[in-house]
Amino acid sequence: MELTVLADNNTLTDRYLLGEPGLALHLRLPEGDFLLDCGYSDVTRVNATRLGLDLTQLHTIVLSHGHLDHTWGLPYLLALFAEHATEGRPLPRPRLVAHPEALTPRFFEGQPIGSLLSQDILADHCDLTLTREPLALTDRLVFLGEIPRRPDLVTPGPVGERRTPDGLVPDTLPDDTALVYRGTDGLVILTGCSHAGIANIVERARDVTGEDRLTAIIGGLHLLGPAPEGLDATVDALAGTGVTALYPCHCTSLAAKIALNRAAPVFEVGTGSRFVWD
Repeated sequence: MELTVLADNNTLTDRYLLGEPGLALHLRLPEGDFLLDCGYSDVTRVNATRLGLDLTQLHTIVLSHGHLDHTWGLPYLLALFAEHATEGRPLPRPRLVAHPEALTPRFFEGQPIGSLLSQDILADHCDLTLTREPLALTDRLVFLGEIPRRPDLVTPGPVGERRTPDGLVPDTLPDDTALVYRGTDGLVILTGCSHAGIANIVERARDVTGEDRLTAIIGGLHLLGPAPEGLDATVDALAGTGVTALYPCHCTSLAAKIALNRAAPVFEVGTGSRFVWD
């Protein structure tokens, strides 16, 4: 699997690419190209063009959860599809995979922070698969579905509110999920924001795949301003997993990255970063 970071809070020196407070990860596998999240704006589309990646040929788009910094890039992606279709260029119809709650309206201090596109609109452009259950996307790549929150592991608190048939409720992000790639040397976990708690995500990945070896974790870890005791507990939990490399980005502070280095070597990530796992 070849992974390219198309959107992240960080950019890399001497790489003339764009950054934003969002995340998008491009995956290239033998079965085709996959995209985990779409960032906040057109940054994902612009960076893909600069890096020579053709997003019109995506096999599958996956949403890690429904927040704006992971879904608001979708309209720019659909506009790209429309432009190619208008010019008569070959355009496969991509699949879009997400938890059923990922497209639910959500708010923070009264401001909308959920998906701009409804399920009906997305169904006009993509083949939708909305599931709470784990789903094999290829022989090696798995969508983890809803992540159980274990009481003995750190789980971040609610963020804003989510609309339900009974009205607004504190948003615990039940849709927050991740991908796991079964590599030769163990699991590679790809996460958007880890609202479910990265330790919970690791346990879910192990349960779903039956593999205990953990090669790497890449993505947002929801560690922007954690309480010291919560950060220490997360570091200890990750250290206990035996993970051999960490690639924290997006919603992870410098202080958290320094602390995480106690669990495993921490590597730099930014827009344009490329990594390969076999």
